[in-house]
Amino acid sequence: MEPALLASVAAALLAFGLISRKAEHSVVTPPMVFVALGYLLSDHGLGWIEFGIDGSVIHGLAELTLVLVLFTDASRIDLACLRREESLPLRLLGIGLPLTALAGTALALLVFPGLGLWEAVLIAAILAPTDAALGQAVVSSPLVPVRIRQSLNVESGLNDGIALPVVLVAASLAGAREEGGDLFHWLRFAGLQLVLGPAVGVAVGYLGGRLIDRATLAGWINAAFQRLSVLGLAAFAFAGAELVGGNGFIAAFVAGLTLGNATRSACESLYDFGEAEGQLLTLLVFLVFGGVMVPMALPHWDGPAVAYAVLSLTVVRMLPVALSLLGTGLQPASLAFLGWFGPRGLASILFALLVVEEGRLESGQVLLAIATLTVLLSTFAHGISAYPFARLYSRRVMAEPERAEAEHRPALELPVRLRHSAHGAAARGHVRS
Repeated sequence: MEPALLASVAAALLAFGLISRKAEHSVVTPPMVFVALGYLLSDHGLGWIEFGIDGSVIHGLAELTLVLVLFTDASRIDLACLRREESLPLRLLGIGLPLTALAGTALALLVFPGLGLWEAVLIAAILAPTDAALGQAVVSSPLVPVRIRQSLNVESGLNDGIALPVVLVAASLAGAREEGGDLFHWLRFAGLQLVLGPAVGVAVGYLGGRLIDRATLAGWINAAFQRLSVLGLAAFAFAGAELVGGNGFIAAFVAGLTLGNATRSACESLYDFGEAEGQLLTLLVFLVFGGVMVPMALPHWDGPAVAYAVLSLTVVRMLPVALSLLGTGLQPASLAFLGWFGPRGLASILFALLVVEEGRLESGQVLLAIATLTVLLSTFAHGISAYPFARLYSRRVMAEPERAEAEHRPALELPVRLRHSAHGAAARGHVRS
C-alpha cells in the first residue's frame, strides 16, 4: 500500500474514531466519510493517489470482503427461529425480493433500450440486495420496534446470498450473448457453479463446524484459534468450490448458513468480527468505491441513469415491499419505513466490481455507472435519514399503540453486522443469553 494512502486511511480511522459515539446520533456515517475520502484522494480530487480498478489488490480486497460478508451474514441467521417466529423477513425475501428484481429488470429495459434482457436482469440483481449497515441507526435503535428492525436485519443478511446466483447466471448468459458462444456451454457452466458451490458449502460448514465444536469441548483449541478456524472455513469453502468447478461465493454463503444452524456454538466468535476487522474491510471497500468507481462512472451519468437510480431506491423497492406485506396488519407508516430502508451498499459494490472485472460485457461500464450512482445516492440518502426517520417513525407507532399491535409482537433479536453503537452490542448479548 502506498504510504500516502496508508496515512490517509489511518488518519480517517483515527479522526472518525474520536467522535464515533457522538456520530451515532448524527447524520454522518462511516461509509459516507470513506466514500468522500476516496473521492477526495482520487485524480478528481487532490490527485494524491492513483487507483486502478484492474489492480490485483482491489480485486483481492473485493473477493476477500465478499467471501467474509456472505459467510458471516449467513452464519447469524437462525433458520428454525426464522420459520417459527418471523413471517415478515420471509415475506420480504420470498415475495419482495423477486418482485424487486422483476421491477428493476422492467425499469432497466424501459429506461435503457440498448440493454439486452440479461443485462437488464443483471443490473436489477446487482441492486436487489440491501445493506442494513448503511442505516445502522435503524437496525440498532431501541426506538424502532424489534420486529421491524430485525426484519430489515434478517433481510439484509440473506438477500445478498439469494441474489448472487441470479447475478452469476445473468452475467453468464449476457456474456454468452455478446460473445456469441454456445448457450448450452454457458448454461452448463452456470449450472455446475450453482450445484457444486452449495454442495461444498454444506460439507465444509457442517463437518468443519463439528470439528471445531468437538475440539472446543475437549479443551484442545483456545479462543483465538477458534475464531481463526471458523473464519478459515469461509476461505476453505470458497477455495474448495473453485477447485471443483463450483462458485466459491455461493459456497461461502452456504457454509456460513450451515455452520450457523448446525453448530451454532462455533459461531459465537464470529459475532465480534464486524466490530473491527470486518468493519475495516468494509470501509476500505467504500474508500475504493469513492476513489475508483465514482470517478470512472461520472462520465456515464446522464438523465436515464439518474432516473433509474432514484426509482430503484424508491418505487422499485417500496412497492414490492408493500405488496409482500399485505395482510400482515402493519400500519402504512411501517410499510413505508420498511420500504425506504432498503439501502444499496456493500453487496452491490462487490457484485458490480466482480462482474466488470471479468471484462466480458460490452455494457459493463454502463452497468457499473448505474450501480455506482445508485449506491452513492443510497449511502448518503439512507445514512442521513436513518436517525431522524427512526425517531419520527417511533413517535408515530408509539402514539397509537393500540393500532400498532403487529409492529410490537415479540421477536428474537439476531446479531447485526457492523454495529456502530452500544445498542448493537446489547442486542448481541440478548441473543447469547
